[in-house]
Amino acid sequence: MSDVAVQIARRVLLPVSLLFAVMVGLGLLVTRVLTHTWPFTVEDAVNREFAGDRSSGWNDVSLVFSTLASTQMIVVVTVLAALVLRLVLHRWREPIFLCAAVSAQALIFLFTTMVIDRNRPAVEHMDASPPTSSFPSGHTSAATALYVGLAVLLALRARSAPAKVTWWTLLVLVPVGVALTRMYRGMHHPSDVVASFVNGGTCVAIMARAVLDRTLTWGRANLSLSRPGDDVAPAGASAGG
Repeated sequence: MSDVAVQIARRVLLPVSLLFAVMVGLGLLVTRVLTHTWPFTVEDAVNREFAGDRSSGWNDVSLVFSTLASTQMIVVVTVLAALVLRLVLHRWREPIFLCAAVSAQALIFLFTTMVIDRNRPAVEHMDASPPTSSFPSGHTSAATALYVGLAVLLALRARSAPAKVTWWTLLVLVPVGVALTRMYRGMHHPSDVVASFVNGGTCVAIMARAVLDRTLTWGRANLSLSRPGDDVAPAGASAGG
C-alpha cells in the first residue's frame, strides 16, 4: 500500500468510520436506551412549545434558514465557494477541505438514517420528509459542515482578531439558526440537531487535520495541495492565534 493510501486511511477513512459508529451509538441510546431518561423525556414538550409559538413572520424566517441548508443550496454554495477559493488562493488545499467536510457529513448522515429509525416529533410538520428519518438532522449537519468550514477558512486568513470573531459569529449563527428552525417546523427533536452538530463539526475537524495541516507530508507524492510559502496554519493551531 502506498504512503498516500496509508495517510488517507489513517487520517480520513478511520476517523470517519469511527464517527459513523459514534453517530449510530448515539442514535441507539436516544431511541432504545434513554427514551425514558431526562432530558429525552421533555423533548416532546420542547417541540410542542415551538409549534405553539408559530406565526406567519416566524414561519417565513424559518423557511429562509431551512432553505439555506437544503440539499440543493448546500451543493450550490459548496461548489461556488470551492471555485472561489481555488481562483483566489490558486491552490487546492482549501477547496478540497470544504468539499471533503461537506461530503463526509452527508455520507455519515445517510448511513445513520439507514440504521436508526426515529419518528419525527408529534406535532404538525411544516415540510414533507420521510416520517422515520428524524435522527439526525441532515439540514443541521450540512449547515454545520459548510458554514463552520467556511468560518475556519476565513478566520485563518483574517488579519485581525475582530475580523476573526466577526467571521465566526456570522457563519456559526447559520447552523444554529437552522437547528432552531428545524425544531420550529416540527421536523426534528432537540437531540436530533445536537447529534448533527457532532456530525458536522467533527467532519470539519477531521478534514482540517487531514487537509489543512501544512506540516502533513503525504509520502513522496505529497499531493501538492499548496504553493510554497502558503500561510495556512496547522489544523491544530487556534484560529485566533
